Amino acid sequence: MTTRHNWTTTPISADILRGALDLEQTERGMLPHRLPARARRQITDGQLAMAESQPSGVRLAFRTRATAVELDVVATKRVYVGAPPRPDGVYELLVDGRLVDRASASDGDTFTIDMSAGTAQTRPGPMETLRFTGLPEGEKDIEIWLPHDETAQLVALRTDAPVRSPRPSGRPVWLHHGSSISHGSNATTPTGTWPALAAALGEAELINLGFGGSALLDPFTARAMRDTPADLISVKIGINLVNADVMRLRAFGPAVHGFLDTIRDGHPTAPLLVVSPIHCPIHETTPGPSAPDYSEMGEGRLRFMAMGDPAESAAGKLTLAVIRDELARIVAQRAAADPHLHYLDGLDLYGEGDYEELPLPDDLHPDPATHRRIAERFAHLAFGPGGPFTRREG
Repeated sequence: MTTRHNWTTTPISADILRGALDLEQTERGMLPHRLPARARRQITDGQLAMAESQPSGVRLAFRTRATAVELDVVATKRVYVGAPPRPDGVYELLVDGRLVDRASASDGDTFTIDMSAGTAQTRPGPMETLRFTGLPEGEKDIEIWLPHDETAQLVALRTDAPVRSPRPSGRPVWLHHGSSISHGSNATTPTGTWPALAAALGEAELINLGFGGSALLDPFTARAMRDTPADLISVKIGINLVNADVMRLRAFGPAVHGFLDTIRDGHPTAPLLVVSPIHCPIHETTPGPSAPDYSEMGEGRLRFMAMGDPAESAAGKLTLAVIRDELARIVAQRAAADPHLHYLDGLDLYGEGDYEELPLPDDLHPDPATHRRIAERFAHLAFGPGGPFTRREG
């Protein structure tokens, strides 16, 4: 027998959305974005356009007495030609910060990507309703974390009791920018990405600007960070610059300075943490670009290869070792006039010894257990005693 509810419909608006920088009205619903419209107008790269629309760290947040919640969504399913189906994106419902339920949309729009041909096409699909029932009685704060790796248009939110805006958490807002590792590649749930885990451990409100393949020191990303209110800021720089082979050492230093200068224009005294790359053997001393290895694609395994020549680093091609040295130098130079600027060596989050124990499954991205390890170490080094994000009285 189906339980009947007296539903209250609440408009999807910025009032009940956290972690997004913009909310776009589409023909079918509301689409959260992690870059503002001004930045999106300057994007010509399909990879970044897809990545910023995937709501890593974005969640609906509201206060209610409801014991049943329904969310209508239009998911975008990515299909890679020649590869097994991808797992469905996961929606996680938290009550007062505790995970209570998960759901997925099994259908939706289909975005088919042929990596070998460099083509992509979209086929419209149906809306689905996600249902969360049997929630605890009484007044409570609810968060619904959207999939970190699947674009989702939000059509309608229904509850069996009225919804109010969430109470201010009193937690600092942590604004983070990074690559696919920060985006959450190979994590299986939205609260299982290393930034989400670290934010929970550090008791911070996360805004995650981790963009798969797209941490490339883009000026529009720096301006978005400049204009976003935040208490704590971090930028994880390096791996995508090597992957894409987009610049040489001569351009890298000024680009880092320019990126940090722009952030500082809007946040002159906020703690700003520069994080260098974690250990990645294929690119430690071998420049990019990276290339996918399709040889095991049919079995569901995709690996990556470094296509550069180690000898080319002498001519200014970037490797992870070169980037770590340069970032440490830049931060040390700037810190003389900026006491709120800090450096964290990515090898302290995941180093050579960690790789021996928890190797990168595709030679580039961490698995869920490694996401947790990185998060725990980041929380200790950044939010822990003496760290740059440690709360200070007064």
